[in-house]
Amino acid sequence: MHADGHWQAAEGVLSKDMATISEYLQTWKLKLSTTRTVSAVFHLNNKEPKREMKVTFNSETLPFCSEPKYLGVTLGRSLTYRRYLQSLHKKLTSRVALLRRLAVSDWGAGATTLRTATLAPVHSTAEYCAPVWCRSANTCLIDPTTNDALRIVTGCLHPTQADNLPILAGIYPAELRRSGATLSLARRAMEPGNLLHSALICPSSADAWRLKSRHPFVPAAQQLISLSDNKNIRAAHWTELVPKCSSSTSCVDLNIGFINNLFSIKFRPE
Repeated sequence: MHADGHWQAAEGVLSKDMATISEYLQTWKLKLSTTRTVSAVFHLNNKEPKREMKVTFNSETLPFCSEPKYLGVTLGRSLTYRRYLQSLHKKLTSRVALLRRLAVSDWGAGATTLRTATLAPVHSTAEYCAPVWCRSANTCLIDPTTNDALRIVTGCLHPTQADNLPILAGIYPAELRRSGATLSLARRAMEPGNLLHSALICPSSADAWRLKSRHPFVPAAQQLISLSDNKNIRAAHWTELVPKCSSSTSCVDLNIGFINNLFSIKFRPE
């Protein structure tokens, strides 16, 4: 990986790095799969949106991929993560459909079961690698699907405001859950042996702001770590995101046990 303002300079540095890798592979009698090794570039230059990076390996030009996939996350040229969130939306839609089938069954469709089924297959999938893409403007693509899952858990209809659904389901809102995942990764990065430790402790301008119109991980992590009492801050954000309860029960203390007292044990979808 290399950051540079000129195409030729970046291609030269990457080709030199590939030559170093070639020497290492030859020393240890290893072979690189040139068909699965691709080059990619991330930039905001709309004048050259389709320009391909030419990186050589053993006098061969590596194939160029405009949207490579790394650890299951599709990366685009401008790092908007729109393509990945679109595919995530389709995956969540199928899982919400299974949850809806469970809700209409005559067995195991209690409030606790539906809440667990929502947290496990829906929210865990929706929060995969969330510290990477949670600051993207395209997160609105998956929020309606997670709200549909919360409506199944609570038995609420579409006229119910989306801000009320996390309260009734006893689940933190998606925005707070993503912030919590970012904070968890930031705390692990504070350990000296972590790969992100140097970038988080002593970030350089090139590492922290490669694409200035985006919201990179390092500044967001530093802001979360600088907060002294994160628990109270999350509670304050909870009360800001959802309306205040009319009863004496605090919005933060609502859980599935409180929901069972308000509704019947079995919920029916709309």
